[in-house]
Amino acid sequence: MKRRSCTALLLVAAFGIAHAGEPPGLVGEVVASAASVPSTSPQAAPLPSPSPSPPPTPAGRRLRYDLRIDVPITAVGGVAWIVTESLKGSLAPRRCLHCDRAPDGSDALNPLDAAVRRELLLSRTGPPSAVSHAFAFGVMPLVALGVDAILAQHDRRLREWPVDALVIAEAAVLAADVNQLVKFTVGRERPFVHVLPEDAKDMTRRPADNNLSFYSAHSTLVFSLAVASGTVATLRGYRLAPVLWASGLAVAATVGYLRIAADRHYFTDVLAGAAIGSVIGFVVPYLAHHPRWGWGHVRLGLAGGAPRGGVGLSLTGIF
Repeated sequence: MKRRSCTALLLVAAFGIAHAGEPPGLVGEVVASAASVPSTSPQAAPLPSPSPSPPPTPAGRRLRYDLRIDVPITAVGGVAWIVTESLKGSLAPRRCLHCDRAPDGSDALNPLDAAVRRELLLSRTGPPSAVSHAFAFGVMPLVALGVDAILAQHDRRLREWPVDALVIAEAAVLAADVNQLVKFTVGRERPFVHVLPEDAKDMTRRPADNNLSFYSAHSTLVFSLAVASGTVATLRGYRLAPVLWASGLAVAATVGYLRIAADRHYFTDVLAGAAIGSVIGFVVPYLAHHPRWGWGHVRLGLAGGAPRGGVGLSLTGIF
């Protein structure tokens, strides 16, 4: 094959030298005819097309955190809630400080709470109370932490879930502690106690709970979990973050309704718990753990140069 190609080229060159005086058109025709001779070389096999690559994993946003700060806050806050709850009999006011009654003893409940209670109160209050406990302390934590883990796994970022769980728990614990402080201080009488005769109020199942209506701890907990988990998922950039927002807020709203239906809280108690829980659930992840600022920028240390050669505590960071 190579010999034939070389022979053809030599013939063309020789023909061009021999007919150097001929018109250029004749030489061009011969060259063109020689070039048009089909090649007998085998055709190269086409390269196989590359297989489609899998979709890239979305670039994740890293939450800022500091275990030296977040773990102690969560642990101390949790212990504080447990201790105050166990000492409720000593800390809670024995008599209502806000009784929703006029000086003469007549009912002075505001029209909004009275109207909502009249519309939502169920004849049997035991079942909705039990279901609200199950939703607040079982279903809602499972939704907040479990769905967040599913979303992280969906984006191939499950290794980041422990930090998510810590931030969510931190927000819920702080919200619960604020609630404990307020309800022990306000001392509002619960709705079902409000309608009892005065001599029957000390005969309830848990008298220490009688005057802890404002504001709803259940609503505070569920809304702080719902908003904190939704905020964490959004800050992370999880593609299915709206699923967590929708499911969490649906469970939280259900708990709020059940607390009114069970006659454990007034509407304003639930509304305040939902609002304060939501604010804390948003503020803790967004301000303390945002990818662009947060605990990761905060540094605590000892600084010299204090008056009289003392040592001061320095706090540096970007806020």
